Amino acid sequence: MRISARTQYALGAMLALAEADGPVHAEWIAVSQDIPRRFCDNILLQLRRAGLIHSRRGPDGGYWLARPAGEIALADVIRITEGAEPVGRPLPRSAAPLAEVWAELRDREDRLLSAITLADVLSSSH
Repeated sequence: MRISARTQYALGAMLALAEADGPVHAEWIAVSQDIPRRFCDNILLQLRRAGLIHSRRGPDGGYWLARPAGEIALADVIRITEGAEPVGRPLPRSAAPLAEVWAELRDREDRLLSAITLADVLSSSH
């Protein structure tokens, strides 16, 4: 599995929000996670549109998680930033059995990432 920079940044932003005690500004997220500001704004917009975070404008505003960190799996974020994996081209004759291997690998990968929440990651890092 390849994880794009966009997904790594999105996961970092989500973890920063999970650690925060309330709404935080995009600038703080960008600086604390070393994300280019414009890229951070785009990622936060994508996460907000997908319903993983909420936002409010103004001095007391900012971004915060839409659900508790224990209810947001890594797979939730990855699906938003990476999208659905395209179906691969059919494999030729002798390589055709590999399709089952790749399908099982994707399934295991999805189950693992669906089982690990933002709260799990934060608790393992402290």
